[in-house]
Amino acid sequence: MNADLEKRVARAVANFHEGYNCTQSVVLAFADLYGIDHATACRMAASFGGGVGRMRLTCGAALGMMQMVGFEIAALEGADRQSKSANYKQVQALAARFEAEAGSLCCAELLGLRRDVRHDNPEAEARTPAYYKGRPCPRMVELGARLFAEWLSQKA
Repeated sequence: MNADLEKRVARAVANFHEGYNCTQSVVLAFADLYGIDHATACRMAASFGGGVGRMRLTCGAALGMMQMVGFEIAALEGADRQSKSANYKQVQALAARFEAEAGSLCCAELLGLRRDVRHDNPEAEARTPAYYKGRPCPRMVELGARLFAEWLSQKA
């Protein structure tokens, strides 16, 4: 992986420590490569943090990684099954790598919460030292950004 991509991985982690959600943190680190401005990147990733709207479903860092794959490979016409399939193939491969390294794709499981319990408290937590202590989110953001960066560098 080249130095620029390594800086982007570090930027993703820094984004999280600045208060962006996991998805935003990953997306913001790469958005400029696709001509996406800061505000648009924040908006398009806003709802996916906390495992989608803080429901603790799919990890937001993994979702950010997957979202970025769509800027490389995507169906631009509804009937383009070949491009959809190509995108899904890459997303599934990256998801499998993420899950193998992280232990899960589920936000609740990564946080040590029960997966079978409904998590629907919409209140974003304050970003305090206690919030970050022991929390896996920075590592997940680093993982999602690194896997995307590695995939991107291999694609080039």
